[in-house]
Amino acid sequence: MTRESVTGEADGPSIAVVGAGAVGGYLGGRLAAAGHDVRFLARGENLAALRRQGLRVVAGSGDEVIPEVRASDDPHDLGEVDYVLLCVKTSQLPAAVDALPPLVGAGTAVVTVQNGVEAPEQVAAAIGRDRVLPGTVRVVATTIRPGEVRHVGPPGALGFAEWDGDVTKRVLRLRELLSAATMTATEPSDIWAELWAKFLLLVPIGSLGAATGGATVGELRSRPGTRGLLIAGMREIHETALGLGIALPDDAVERAAGLMDRQSADVTTSLQRDILAGRPSELEAWTGAAVRLAARAGRTAPVHETLYELLATRASLTERTL
Repeated sequence: MTRESVTGEADGPSIAVVGAGAVGGYLGGRLAAAGHDVRFLARGENLAALRRQGLRVVAGSGDEVIPEVRASDDPHDLGEVDYVLLCVKTSQLPAAVDALPPLVGAGTAVVTVQNGVEAPEQVAAAIGRDRVLPGTVRVVATTIRPGEVRHVGPPGALGFAEWDGDVTKRVLRLRELLSAATMTATEPSDIWAELWAKFLLLVPIGSLGAATGGATVGELRSRPGTRGLLIAGMREIHETALGLGIALPDDAVERAAGLMDRQSADVTTSLQRDILAGRPSELEAWTGAAVRLAARAGRTAPVHETLYELLATRASLTERTL
């Protein structure tokens, strides 16, 4: 499987980062600091800050400042690129997909890094599977203020592959770019199993954390009742994945529980933080997807069905009072 470069390798590949928040700012900032052609599609105060003062990535190993950043809210200003890193939340995905055509040429690869398991198919429906690299990101990054991102912990890790799992030249090239920019490029043997394993871990924790009013992972895992609900929710997603032909290992729930137990006790998820703050959330892509996909697989998901109804009702009541 071969694909031509859009802009040509003579000057190096070009990369568009759609969404210059915490994840996009970190990934794009590292790549730009390494000297690559990085272009940011941003908006509002974030765009104004990027244009005014560039991008700053604050990290324990030392701050990186990119004083001049190519950024716009119009994808036509950025032009066709070799790679697009799609770094928006799932609630912003439809608008981001609508903005893709001016960025995408014959050889462009679009990497999806959204939480959940449905984003690759949603993007592929608009631009074709041959242009989508399903991916998953692991990084602890937060937005301090517009144009400034804080990163803590080990280097961010981005794993991705062709839709069918092939390791093509464009996959290898992007892995090289990430490694040269002091990030980790993981090499998943099965990107779909990796996406579902993350989904299996995050969704029960985020959903139950929001439903309990913001309980931390330490609080959820330490109470026998809530721990039992977490494990039951993980099993529901495991059974759904198997029903849909995803090759999750038999011990996927045990592995997820082990990862949960190794998390810092004060960790919360973006889903519960957004819901509790009354902000747009990824409820549909997390809990809602767990329910929808279970039905598609001919299964039931009573834990997630209950949590979804509780959280959807809370969200509707919040919207009504705003």
